[in-house]
Amino acid sequence: MFTIAALYHFTRFNDHKSLRTPLQKRCDELGITGSLLLASEGINGTIAGSAAGIEEILKYIRALPGCADLEHKESTASLPPFPRMKVKLKKEIVTMGQPDVDPVARVGNYVEAKEWNELIQSPDVVVIDTRNDYEVGIGTFEGAIDPKTKSFREFPQWWEENKDRFHNKRVAMFCTGGIRCEKSTNYLLGQGVPDVYHLKGGILKYLEEIPQEESTWNGECFVFDARVSVGHGLKEGPHQLCYACRRPIIPEDKNRPEYEHGVSCHQCINETSEDDKNRFRERQKQIHLARERGETHMVGYDGN
Repeated sequence: MFTIAALYHFTRFNDHKSLRTPLQKRCDELGITGSLLLASEGINGTIAGSAAGIEEILKYIRALPGCADLEHKESTASLPPFPRMKVKLKKEIVTMGQPDVDPVARVGNYVEAKEWNELIQSPDVVVIDTRNDYEVGIGTFEGAIDPKTKSFREFPQWWEENKDRFHNKRVAMFCTGGIRCEKSTNYLLGQGVPDVYHLKGGILKYLEEIPQEESTWNGECFVFDARVSVGHGLKEGPHQLCYACRRPIIPEDKNRPEYEHGVSCHQCINETSEDDKNRFRERQKQIHLARERGETHMVGYDGN
């Protein structure tokens, strides 16, 4: 059994680049896999390993400058969720492209999972899902607005174009683990919205704590690891990935005529050229040959 830890923390690193190599080395020593992003504004990522290894690496991360209060969410997986470990340097740990946004300075009002249902069912509250369209497509909260954004960078423009719809409303926002809402609530406060709220710990915390019979969540929650989706109690969902477009599909989608393993699905069949598809077919061939030789490769590409 593998322990998975999702984490983020906004803090001001004076020299985030110097943290990369020692952090990568410690992860490798502990057998940790996954991805961690470092930027001047903090750290973000999802990692996996043994329970003891995750405990040790979290101690290491909390010892980094300003990270003592870092919180994380844990779940488990029966198969390795990631093929390797990467510590990457970024301009932002979640990309919004708004240089004036500063979650360290202020954010919206945190709402605990147990208080979320009451808030979003209030008639003066509008609920906005800040995730990408393909994430929203497999699950969201009852009555939530889907901005239909393909990336978080599009959210400020969407808000500018739609803000008049929400005049005199309190705004409640949510995302997978909470990190996007740290930025989106700061952004709305900067735009003069007085009453802004966000789900503390995100959807994952809600699904962990709220029983299904009391839930206002419909569907599954997309996660960025080999599980693809989780449901109530953070149990692994039915979704798999199309390895051409990295969008979630259900097993039945593999029976659709548009599906070709690693090449296309019904969501991306018209998004790539025939040259692209031939390139994807060659990639699948090489992966299959590598598997026959007993070599490792990206988890899931061969259908496992």
